[in-house]
Parts: sequence; structure tokens; C-alpha cells
Amino acid sequence: MTDHAIFHRPLGANPPAGYDQAIFGMGCYWGVERLFWKQNGIWLTEVGFAGGTVQNPTYEQVKRGDTGHAEVVRIIYDSALISYDHLLQLFWENHDPTQGDRQGNDVGPQYRSLIMTFDDHQAAIAEQSRIDYDNRLAVQGFGKITTQILPASTFWPAHEAHQQYLEKNPDGYCGLKGTGVEASLPNPDTI
Repeated sequence: MTDHAIFHRPLGANPPAGYDQAIFGMGCYWGVERLFWKQNGIWLTEVGFAGGTVQNPTYEQVKRGDTGHAEVVRIIYDSALISYDHLLQLFWENHDPTQGDRQGNDVGPQYRSLIMTFDDHQAAIAEQSRIDYDNRLAVQGFGKITTQILPASTFWPAHEAHQQYLEKNPDGYCGLKGTGVEASLPNPDTI
């Protein structure tokens, strides 16, 4: 097993005691991974695939768009340093969740907007944030959010060459582009 190019921890590691994990799909996973590894409180990031039916898919299979999988980033984080609410704020603000099966020039279901939750609390916060952000987007003239919120399924890691790709290839492609509409942090008292 190889180590993370920035954090020097083993890829595929389980969350340490007291840490949580999240999975987000926001289009091409290279830029998404970089967005999250730069945040304080992130312990590990890893690119891969989730949400489909093919066991242990390859990048080439997922790229064809017929596996049901999305390109995703698995994040392990210290919730004492960065909250799930803040991760959701980064998620909403750094891609366009109204585009359906695409992000910019990346087209196909593998680039869909996706949140995979690990428990009922994450699911409730994610759903509340989707409602709030959908309203904020509507005021600015955007269409409805197409983001899927699903219980976490098997995360299949991508090949080592795709891990921390933009650290290894600083001039590589990054398709992240938000709508310019701010997301708010959900009020925990209402969840």
C-alpha cells in the first residue's frame, strides 16, 4: 500500500479513533482532492469511485460512464478542527450542483454531484444544506440542485497514479468551478 504524497499516511487507512469520514463527488476528482487536502483538520484524502455496481472498477471503466460509479474523494477529518458543516460548505461552493451528469467540460454520470453519508446525522445535515443552498441558487437564477445524497457504499480507490495527482502534476487539469453563490453553515439546533 502506498502513502499519501502530502500527509505520508497509508492510503486506504481507517479513520483513527475520534475522526470521521466523508465522501464527495464534484466532477473530476483531482481538483476536488486538492481542495480538501488544503484544509486544516484533514487527516487523509483519497480519490476513487463509489455509487455504482461494478466491483473494483478501473479508471478506464468508470470513464466510459456505464459502471454507475462517480469519481469521488474520500476524506478522513478531525471534527474537532473542521466540521462536517464546513466540508459541506466547501462542497456546495466549489462546483455547480445544478448540472446533472456533468461538471463543465466533463460530461457523464461519473462526474455527477454526489454526497455519500456515513450516519443519520450526516444525512440530516447534508439534506438541510441542500435545501438551503437550493434556495440560495434559485434566488440567483440557477436551476434545481441535482446532487444525490446517498448512504455510503463501497469506496473503490483509484490507481496510485491518480492519488494526489495535482501535487505530482501541478499543471494538471482541475475542472473545479463554483457558481459564485455562497453557502451557509447549517444551524445545528435545527437538525
